[in-house]
Amino acid sequence: MPNIPSSIRDNFYRGKVGEFLDSAITPNSRLSIVSAYFTIYAFEALKSKLDQIEELRFLFGDPRFVDTIKPNKSNSKAFSIQDEGLILDNQLQQSSIARACSEWIKDKVEIRSITEKNLMHGKMYHIAHDGIDEAIIGSSNFTVSGLGLGSDRQNNLELNLVVDSNRDRQDLKSWFDEIWQDTALVEDVKPLVLEYLQKLYSDNAPEFIYFKTLYPVSYTHLTLPTIYSV
Repeated sequence: MPNIPSSIRDNFYRGKVGEFLDSAITPNSRLSIVSAYFTIYAFEALKSKLDQIEELRFLFGDPRFVDTIKPNKSNSKAFSIQDEGLILDNQLQQSSIARACSEWIKDKVEIRSITEKNLMHGKMYHIAHDGIDEAIIGSSNFTVSGLGLGSDRQNNLELNLVVDSNRDRQDLKSWFDEIWQDTALVEDVKPLVLEYLQKLYSDNAPEFIYFKTLYPVSYTHLTLPTIYSV
């Protein structure tokens, strides 16, 4: 079914969130994002635009994702910043993508997290540039499937709405600023994310080594078993 003209972005019939972001993000943009998840492959899919931004403030709306990457976890090598259902050739690029993402975060990104579980559920993407704002709100997390950046039937069916009122876009930005600055609600988790990314590009899990070894003599479109769903 062809896309239907609409302010809704559902990744299926009414446009994709990733396409909205690709169009809205321009050089020197300032981004504010609320999402329950962040994956390196979503970063990779939008890398050409994200490399040109001035800054990004990323707010994890649920601390449970951050909890999975804390170094004291027994399964600290679990691929919890990866997307589900990716083909093997993408998995083999993990190290270089994780390294590039880490350098980008060091240079341009601040990351905080809500400290209380189940407190925030909404998702938001706000882009500001030279006094012009763009925004979309709804259900899409910052993952390949959440943004509609995978193959059609691997994408999530989401419900997001492009905000077309200047007043509402500015109000969203003010709402984000209030939460971002509230030390009773949020905490800085950038060091944790960077530490985890370093593990992804410096020390691979045994499962990854096994499949990488098999890759040259196996099928070119095998799918790795799901280790963590996002």
